[in-house]
Amino acid sequence: MKTTEDKIREQLANNPIILYMKGVPEKPECGFSAKTVGLLNATNIPYAYVNVLAAPFIREKLPSISHWPTYPQLFVNGELVGGCDIVEAMANDGSLLPLLETTNAETHAGHDDHLSVAEVEQLIKQNIADAKVIVDGAGCDLVLTVISATFADVSLVKKQQAVLATLKAPLASGKLHAVSVLAYTPEEWQAKQPEPAAGLLQIQL
Repeated sequence: MKTTEDKIREQLANNPIILYMKGVPEKPECGFSAKTVGLLNATNIPYAYVNVLAAPFIREKLPSISHWPTYPQLFVNGELVGGCDIVEAMANDGSLLPLLETTNAETHAGHDDHLSVAEVEQLIKQNIADAKVIVDGAGCDLVLTVISATFADVSLVKKQQAVLATLKAPLASGKLHAVSVLAYTPEEWQAKQPEPAAGLLQIQL
Protein backbone atom coordinates (compact mmCIF):
# COMPACT_ATOMS: atom_id res chain seq x y z
CA MET A 1 0.00 0.00 0.00
CA LYS A 2 1.28 3.46 -0.91
CA THR A 3 2.34 5.74 1.89
CA THR A 4 1.47 9.43 1.91
CA GLU A 5 5.06 10.22 0.93
CA ASP A 6 4.82 7.78 -1.99
CA LYS A 7 1.65 9.53 -3.19
CA ILE A 8 3.25 12.98 -2.93
CA ARG A 9 6.33 11.87 -4.87
CA GLU A 10 4.07 10.28 -7.49
CA GLN A 11 2.13 13.54 -7.81
CA LEU A 12 5.37 15.49 -8.23
CA ALA A 13 6.67 13.02 -10.83
CA ASN A 14 3.44 12.95 -12.85
CA ASN A 15 2.69 16.68 -12.87
CA PRO A 16 5.42 19.08 -14.06
CA ILE A 17 3.61 22.05 -12.50
CA ILE A 18 1.65 21.39 -9.33
CA LEU A 19 0.30 23.71 -6.66
CA TYR A 20 -0.48 22.52 -3.14
CA MET A 21 -3.03 25.03 -1.89
CA LYS A 22 -5.90 25.65 0.49
CA GLY A 23 -9.14 25.26 -1.43
CA VAL A 24 -9.46 24.91 -5.18
CA PRO A 25 -8.59 27.47 -7.90
CA GLU A 26 -12.28 28.36 -8.37
CA LYS A 27 -12.64 28.93 -4.62
CA PRO A 28 -9.34 29.44 -2.74
CA GLU A 29 -9.72 29.32 1.02
CA CYS A 30 -6.87 31.63 1.98
CA GLY A 31 -5.61 34.91 0.59
CA PHE A 32 -2.15 33.60 -0.25
CA SER A 33 -3.57 30.68 -2.22
CA ALA A 34 -5.92 33.08 -4.02
CA LYS A 35 -3.07 35.38 -5.02
CA THR A 36 -0.90 32.49 -6.23
CA VAL A 37 -3.76 31.04 -8.30
CA GLY A 38 -4.33 34.45 -9.89
CA LEU A 39 -0.65 34.73 -10.86
CA LEU A 40 -0.59 31.21 -12.31
CA ASN A 41 -3.86 31.65 -14.18
CA ALA A 42 -2.50 34.83 -15.75
CA THR A 43 0.20 32.75 -17.49
CA ASN A 44 -2.39 30.49 -19.20
CA ILE A 45 -0.11 27.51 -18.52
CA PRO A 46 -1.91 24.33 -17.34
CA TYR A 47 -1.10 23.20 -13.82
CA ALA A 48 -2.21 20.55 -11.37
CA TYR A 49 -3.36 21.30 -7.88
CA VAL A 50 -4.04 19.51 -4.62
CA ASN A 51 -6.47 20.92 -2.08
CA VAL A 52 -4.60 20.20 1.16
CA LEU A 53 -7.73 20.96 3.19
CA ALA A 54 -9.31 17.87 1.59
CA ALA A 55 -6.06 15.90 1.97
CA PRO A 56 -5.00 16.23 5.62
CA PHE A 57 -2.32 13.55 5.42
CA ILE A 58 -0.66 15.34 2.52
CA ARG A 59 -1.03 18.66 4.31
CA GLU A 60 0.80 17.22 7.32
CA LYS A 61 3.51 15.31 5.40
CA LEU A 62 4.50 17.67 2.57
CA PRO A 63 6.41 20.22 4.71
CA SER A 64 8.82 17.49 5.83
CA ILE A 65 9.55 16.70 2.17
CA SER A 66 9.69 20.25 0.82
CA HIS A 67 11.20 21.86 3.93
CA TRP A 68 8.61 24.61 3.52
CA PRO A 69 6.17 24.98 6.42
CA THR A 70 3.29 26.97 4.92
CA TYR A 71 0.83 26.84 2.01
CA PRO A 72 0.57 27.33 -0.89
CA GLN A 73 3.60 25.50 -2.28
CA LEU A 74 4.39 25.56 -6.00
CA PHE A 75 6.52 22.82 -7.55
CA VAL A 76 7.94 22.90 -11.07
CA ASN A 77 9.53 19.77 -12.52
CA GLY A 78 9.54 18.17 -9.08
CA GLU A 79 11.42 21.05 -7.45
CA LEU A 80 9.97 23.50 -4.94
CA VAL A 81 9.69 27.02 -6.35
CA GLY A 82 8.26 28.51 -3.16
CA GLY A 83 5.17 30.09 -1.73
CA CYS A 84 3.06 33.10 -2.60
CA ASP A 85 5.76 35.74 -2.05
CA ILE A 86 8.28 33.99 -4.30
CA VAL A 87 5.72 33.32 -7.04
CA GLU A 88 4.67 36.98 -6.90
CA ALA A 89 8.28 38.17 -7.06
CA MET A 90 8.95 35.94 -10.07
CA ALA A 91 5.82 37.20 -11.80
CA ASN A 92 6.92 40.78 -11.17
CA ASP A 93 10.48 40.28 -12.44
CA GLY A 94 9.31 38.33 -15.49
CA SER A 95 10.90 35.00 -14.59
CA LEU A 96 7.73 33.02 -13.80
CA LEU A 97 6.25 32.69 -17.28
CA PRO A 98 9.52 31.57 -18.97
CA LEU A 99 10.01 28.92 -16.28
CA LEU A 100 6.51 27.53 -16.76
CA GLU A 101 6.69 27.73 -20.57
CA THR A 102 10.00 25.88 -20.69
CA THR A 103 8.73 23.13 -18.42
CA ASN A 104 5.54 22.81 -20.44
CA ALA A 105 7.50 22.51 -23.69
CA GLU A 106 9.85 19.93 -22.21
CA THR A 107 6.93 17.91 -20.93
CA HIS A 108 5.30 17.72 -24.35
CA ALA A 109 8.61 16.96 -26.06
CA GLY A 110 9.57 14.23 -23.63
CA HIS A 111 6.24 12.46 -23.17
CA ASP A 112 4.62 12.30 -26.60
CA ASP A 113 3.86 8.62 -25.99
CA HIS A 114 1.01 9.40 -23.63
CA LEU A 115 -1.16 12.25 -22.42
CA SER A 116 -0.51 14.10 -19.19
CA VAL A 117 -3.16 14.09 -16.49
CA ALA A 118 -3.84 17.77 -17.23
CA GLU A 119 -4.38 17.02 -20.93
CA VAL A 120 -6.86 14.26 -20.11
CA GLU A 121 -8.90 16.60 -17.96
CA GLN A 122 -8.77 19.34 -20.59
CA LEU A 123 -10.22 17.01 -23.22
CA ILE A 124 -13.06 15.96 -20.92
CA LYS A 125 -13.90 19.53 -19.91
CA GLN A 126 -13.96 20.71 -23.51
CA ASN A 127 -17.10 18.61 -24.00
CA ILE A 128 -18.46 18.36 -20.45
CA ALA A 129 -18.04 21.93 -19.24
CA ASP A 130 -19.09 21.44 -15.62
CA ALA A 131 -17.11 18.23 -15.14
CA LYS A 132 -15.07 17.65 -12.01
CA VAL A 133 -12.36 15.14 -12.87
CA ILE A 134 -10.35 12.95 -10.51
CA VAL A 135 -7.55 10.96 -12.11
CA ASP A 136 -5.85 7.98 -10.50
CA GLY A 137 -2.96 6.10 -12.03
CA ALA A 138 -0.15 7.23 -14.31
CA GLY A 139 0.89 7.16 -17.94
CA CYS A 140 -1.62 5.32 -20.11
CA ASP A 141 -3.33 3.34 -17.34
CA LEU A 142 -5.86 5.64 -15.72
CA VAL A 143 -9.00 5.46 -13.64
CA LEU A 144 -11.14 8.50 -14.40
CA THR A 145 -13.84 9.65 -12.01
CA VAL A 146 -16.03 12.29 -13.67
CA ILE A 147 -18.74 14.20 -11.82
CA SER A 148 -21.24 16.25 -13.85
CA ALA A 149 -24.82 17.43 -13.55
CA THR A 150 -25.30 16.45 -17.20
CA PHE A 151 -25.35 12.80 -16.09
CA ALA A 152 -28.73 13.22 -14.38
CA ASP A 153 -31.27 10.64 -15.59
CA VAL A 154 -28.65 9.04 -17.87
CA SER A 155 -27.90 5.32 -17.81
CA LEU A 156 -24.53 4.06 -16.58
CA VAL A 157 -23.40 3.00 -20.05
CA LYS A 158 -24.43 6.36 -21.54
CA LYS A 159 -22.46 8.18 -18.86
CA GLN A 160 -19.34 6.18 -19.64
CA GLN A 161 -19.83 6.59 -23.37
CA ALA A 162 -20.07 10.37 -22.94
CA VAL A 163 -16.73 10.47 -21.13
CA LEU A 164 -15.00 8.08 -23.55
CA ALA A 165 -16.26 10.12 -26.51
CA THR A 166 -14.22 13.09 -25.26
CA LEU A 167 -11.10 10.92 -25.42
CA LYS A 168 -11.78 9.33 -28.80
CA ALA A 169 -8.67 10.70 -30.55
CA PRO A 170 -6.02 9.70 -27.96
CA LEU A 171 -7.69 6.31 -27.50
CA ALA A 172 -7.53 5.73 -31.25
CA SER A 173 -3.90 6.85 -31.49
CA GLY A 174 -2.71 4.77 -28.55
CA LYS A 175 -1.70 7.78 -26.46
CA LEU A 176 -4.31 6.61 -23.98
CA HIS A 177 -5.44 3.10 -23.21
CA ALA A 178 -6.55 0.85 -20.35
CA VAL A 179 -8.92 3.60 -19.18
CA SER A 180 -11.59 2.87 -16.58
CA VAL A 181 -14.42 5.38 -16.21
CA LEU A 182 -16.57 6.09 -13.16
CA ALA A 183 -19.27 8.68 -13.84
CA TYR A 184 -21.57 10.29 -11.28
CA THR A 185 -23.94 13.17 -10.83
CA PRO A 186 -22.91 15.54 -8.00
CA GLU A 187 -25.62 14.01 -5.82
CA GLU A 188 -24.45 10.46 -6.52
CA TRP A 189 -20.87 11.45 -5.76
CA GLN A 190 -21.84 13.18 -2.53
CA ALA A 191 -23.71 10.08 -1.42
CA LYS A 192 -20.56 8.01 -1.93
CA GLN A 193 -18.36 10.55 -0.10
CA PRO A 194 -19.94 11.38 3.26
CA GLU A 195 -16.60 12.78 4.39
CA PRO A 196 -13.77 14.44 2.40
CA ALA A 197 -11.42 11.87 0.91
CA ALA A 198 -7.85 12.18 2.23
CA GLY A 199 -5.23 12.47 -0.45
CA LEU A 200 -7.59 13.63 -3.18
CA LEU A 201 -5.75 14.84 -6.27
CA GLN A 202 -7.58 17.25 -8.51
CA ILE A 203 -6.29 18.72 -11.74
CA GLN A 204 -7.07 22.26 -12.79
CA LEU A 205 -6.24 23.93 -16.07
